[in-house]
Amino acid sequence: MVARTWSGRRTALKVGAQAVGAKLTGKEPLSLGEALIARMRHSLDALGADLWLSAPMTGLVEEDGRVTGVRITRNGREVTVRATGGVVLASGGFSHDQRLREKHLPSPTSTEWSSAAEGQTGDALEPAVALGAATDLMDKVWGAPSVVPPEGRPFFLVADRGVPGMVIVNAAGERYANEAAPYHEFVDAMYAHDRPGASTVPSWLILDATSRARYIFMGLFPGQAFPKPWLDSGFVKKAATVEELAARIDVAPERLRATVDRFNGFARAGRDEDFHRGDSVYDRYYGDPTLPHPNLAPLEKGPYYAIPVHPGDIGTKGGLVTDATARVLREDGTPIDGLYASGNVSSAVMGETYPGPGATIGPAMTFSWLAVDDIARTRSAEAR
Repeated sequence: MVARTWSGRRTALKVGAQAVGAKLTGKEPLSLGEALIARMRHSLDALGADLWLSAPMTGLVEEDGRVTGVRITRNGREVTVRATGGVVLASGGFSHDQRLREKHLPSPTSTEWSSAAEGQTGDALEPAVALGAATDLMDKVWGAPSVVPPEGRPFFLVADRGVPGMVIVNAAGERYANEAAPYHEFVDAMYAHDRPGASTVPSWLILDATSRARYIFMGLFPGQAFPKPWLDSGFVKKAATVEELAARIDVAPERLRATVDRFNGFARAGRDEDFHRGDSVYDRYYGDPTLPHPNLAPLEKGPYYAIPVHPGDIGTKGGLVTDATARVLREDGTPIDGLYASGNVSSAVMGETYPGPGATIGPAMTFSWLAVDDIARTRSAEAR
């Protein structure tokens, strides 16, 4: 809200001053997940533990029905690491393995749409499955509606879908969901409404000049022009009228015009009768508090823009089934002795829901702790 409220301006000045101060002092402050990982790395160092980077796991070692270690490729050679208490698989899922995506996820799907860490290729998942581990939720992702600019790095649309003066339509030029819905739910809606002649993969995000001038969008400041390569490549479509824009995205002009007119009527009335955009506190959080309705404003000033939206993700959601102490379970519900899992390699404890940011890292930390605690308790009992 840097261009809309004094609170937004004060916050922008504060963040800007912090950035300038960091530059002048040579400091590199960390925030969010980076700050969390930095603190955990510091604790690991204080304990004298080793951290092996670029050392992928290639397999599990099993002896007499118990997992006793892992095989790892390190510095070009295979190393076997023995684990006397147990092995905790605390990795990501398979977002960056196209083969596994096509095997398990709804179609179409692509690694190019994923904002997950590049190493999430299922290398910890498949060895456990080979030992008989059960899996669940393999067709689900932590959904993140995304756009993919020419440079190839997905941009995850969070607040961008809550701004007024914007709609998202399918290939027939029709709205099909509440654009401001939680990102996980919106990706589910993209697949649920995909059909021949009205594809939602990709969808088209349409916004007008007023919204572009008022709000931060895809990391660009209010009024900041879209980068020339985005326009030249056709990633961002631009037109003087709604009808011209429709032609650029191969949508019937009268259909897109009707959709925009219907939405504009809802915006002026202050209620989205079709999809209830702005009815929830979540929707309004990302809206404009200076307007009568934070999420609704008519699209009526050119130029108009269209950008393709894909059903991206921040990680896959399915994986190994575990119990309350993070032990990996077989199909019959019995634990695989010595094998534990947490994080996106395990089936999400949240099930098919997503309460909000932290729903991945929080359980990953918790179940990692539960796993190691169970190992410690088991070893203590065996010592007695």
